[in-house]
Amino acid sequence: MDQQTVGVTPPASPGLLQLFLAFTKIGLTSFGGGLSGWMLREFVQRRRWLDEGEFLSGLALAQAFPGVNVVNLSIWIGYRLGGGAGALVGALGMVVPAMFVAIGAAALFAEVAHLRLTHVVLSGVAAAAVGLSLQMGIRAARRSAVSPVPALVLLVTFCALFFLRLPLPAVVLVMAPLSLAAAWYRLRGAGGEGR
Repeated sequence: MDQQTVGVTPPASPGLLQLFLAFTKIGLTSFGGGLSGWMLREFVQRRRWLDEGEFLSGLALAQAFPGVNVVNLSIWIGYRLGGGAGALVGALGMVVPAMFVAIGAAALFAEVAHLRLTHVVLSGVAAAAVGLSLQMGIRAARRSAVSPVPALVLLVTFCALFFLRLPLPAVVLVMAPLSLAAAWYRLRGAGGEGR
């Protein structure tokens, strides 16, 4: 259990400037993926603006919508902490400063792409991003597998994608309705107990 998020009262909601700077920091210091793991560390563990359950719920919601997951997640976190203006500030902080850096980096990469050191550095960055994504995945799996049925859905989905290499859309089309039905059945049962 994460002791950092247990029994700790979160501080007051941040202002819009704080939100913008926080998202800008993440956007400018994240490379090659793993952004959701970095956002978890920044907003849940370091700043304690959200608890882990809120964050993972937002992550699930962000992944359910079309578009870039981390931008969706930025909008959700911004909205959760600052309303409509917070959502706008979150998206702008995540995208705009990093966009200018990406334009500059693309121009620089064209000049140094032939150097072996460039590819060594990029391999190291990619490894760090995979580590962040793995940490995020393990945390989400631990929180999602709260009973045998969700754990079975998680296991079957993983095996279908990783070992059997089935197409992602087909797996989602089969497993998502099963998961929703299981959640509906569990919530219906919980509601019935309270009557």
